[in-house]
Amino acid sequence: MLRKTVLVAGVLACLSLTACGEKPAEQAAPVAEKFFGREAPLYAGQEKLESIQSGTIEAGPGGGVILKASGMTAGAGWTQAGFLPRVYAGKAPDGIYEVDVVAQKPTTPGAATLTSVEVNGDWSKFTDGRVKGVKYISKTNSVVAMLPGASAPPAK
Repeated sequence: MLRKTVLVAGVLACLSLTACGEKPAEQAAPVAEKFFGREAPLYAGQEKLESIQSGTIEAGPGGGVILKASGMTAGAGWTQAGFLPRVYAGKAPDGIYEVDVVAQKPTTPGAATLTSVEVNGDWSKFTDGRVKGVKYISKTNSVVAMLPGASAPPAK
């Protein structure tokens, strides 16, 4: 009888010690968005826009594409807004190419109020029909715009 009691007490002690080593469930950290292209170098004074609200893409003359995006800058006075395509080793796997939406920051900082900006441009680097869409990238978010008639990317 004493032997069974000692054995049961030993098992209970082991179980209680293993329960002490368990960590409480931790919240998973948000997963950073993965981009396929490598960032191209920015010119002096150039920065990405704070955020992108919307973007469109349409077929241009000669096989290129016309890019349009609306976004927000960190204040008034930003100039030379444009698109800076990312660098790829090969074709984009899903046909969606990435561009950073950038602008020249003002030389004298003003009030830090978000200011809307419209960015327009054309991109005629690829005229062979490989561009199915464009992902516009800012500091805080990204927006995907598909060419009319192209299928949307699969949901992640």
